Amino acid sequence: MSIQFPELSEEKMKQMLALPSGKLRVVIDTDTHNEIDDQYALAWALLSQDRLEIEGVYAAPYSFAHHQAPLLEAYQQVTSGIVGEGKAVTIVGSYHNWAQNLINAGTLPKDIPFVSPAEGMELSFEEICKVFSLMDEESTGKVFRGTPGYLSSQDTPVRSEAVDHLIERAMVDDERPLYVIGIGAATNIAAAILTEPRIIERIVVVWTSAYPTFSNLSNHASLNFMQDLMASRLLFDCGVPHVYLPGFYLGAQLTLTLPDMETWVKGKGKIGDYLHHLYTNNPIHYQRGITDLFGRSWVMWDLINFAWLLNPEWVPSQLVSTPKVDDEMYWVKDNGRHLMREATGINRDAIFRDFFTKLEKAP
Repeated sequence: MSIQFPELSEEKMKQMLALPSGKLRVVIDTDTHNEIDDQYALAWALLSQDRLEIEGVYAAPYSFAHHQAPLLEAYQQVTSGIVGEGKAVTIVGSYHNWAQNLINAGTLPKDIPFVSPAEGMELSFEEICKVFSLMDEESTGKVFRGTPGYLSSQDTPVRSEAVDHLIERAMVDDERPLYVIGIGAATNIAAAILTEPRIIERIVVVWTSAYPTFSNLSNHASLNFMQDLMASRLLFDCGVPHVYLPGFYLGAQLTLTLPDMETWVKGKGKIGDYLHHLYTNNPIHYQRGITDLFGRSWVMWDLINFAWLLNPEWVPSQLVSTPKVDDEMYWVKDNGRHLMREATGINRDAIFRDFFTKLEKAP
């Protein structure tokens, strides 16, 4: 079976991709437990409900399992002493540094939890509910479990609470578009589009991942992009109005240091204390063998989505032709394709000033 997607006219696409204004209908699709930036982004969204009409929050599946095999190989190479000048190296990238960090920290790769996508989704659901509770927000009827695994076929998309809720909210009688904020793998979003393609005419997907489309770099290092390649490709191919916010170069500028946390976050309500706790007990630090915070910063990638919604001047963007993705995860430009909006810059300081200011009022 070949799914037929609605094809928006260029005029309609430009209308849907216009800069946001007024009170915005949003749903949030998040892998909140995979590290710590999602919690910061979700807290900022809940503190911004004068602008964001949050209709639902969905737990996305996540897993770091694709790192396990190359990490184990790198660890074996490093511990056996075959890595070094003049030595044969069978894998490349950052895995050797990762393995060395684990050795320095006294951590064995087998002790690192590499959860399945289903486990990641459930952990994210619980973490979303925790953030809601810390902010005195009711999660019942607002937070939904997503798909327990990634897409395996476009013909049989996995149904879930999140998929059904997204379709229901997209199809309500409201002249405003529904902004679907994707800060994880695009599985839930893609499953909803495949289940009910008509939502393409009623939603705007705002998703962060990977490199800008003008770069000549493979996107294989992007977690959001690589976890569910079928879902990622669908966002670029199906014709849904899409605001693409590159994580590398742009979202990567949203860094915070421990002094920032001690000054602007710690003590700012229950959620401020929890965000500070997450920063000083980052599960990715254990995973990567990082044992200290001296001279370090951490990227709060996912704030970029809400920054664009709250004030698009903080994340300048432009309309471009949607690229294709080749087998090596490189962008392939095609000026004959439909339009999308892509971020081209970011105002880090303005974004964090707004976040810190609102955090002062947290319960």
